[in-house]
Amino acid sequence: MLFKPTVPQLLTKGENRYRLVIASAKRARQIFAGSQPLVDTDDTAPVTIAADEIMADALKIYNEDEWDQRRKDYETNIKLISRTSAIMGSENSTDTQDA
Repeated sequence: MLFKPTVPQLLTKGENRYRLVIASAKRARQIFAGSQPLVDTDDTAPVTIAADEIMADALKIYNEDEWDQRRKDYETNIKLISRTSAIMGSENSTDTQDA
């Protein structure tokens, strides 16, 4: 990004300063540890890169209810995939036995 996002701008992406600080710090540590930035930037400061990612919507800050819902949706999808794989596997084994 060509500008560094301000705190008021960043607050539009999260519920409050606490969540914003926690999310930025976690992402900055990931970047510092070698994770690649999710946005194009010439900046090298991990905290600034994390803020740029939040402003660009490359990262989403979830509240507890949103996160719980996403986790439930993920678990439901995994169960559906497992069932589908089991059904497809049993169909393939039937095809193999007939041949």
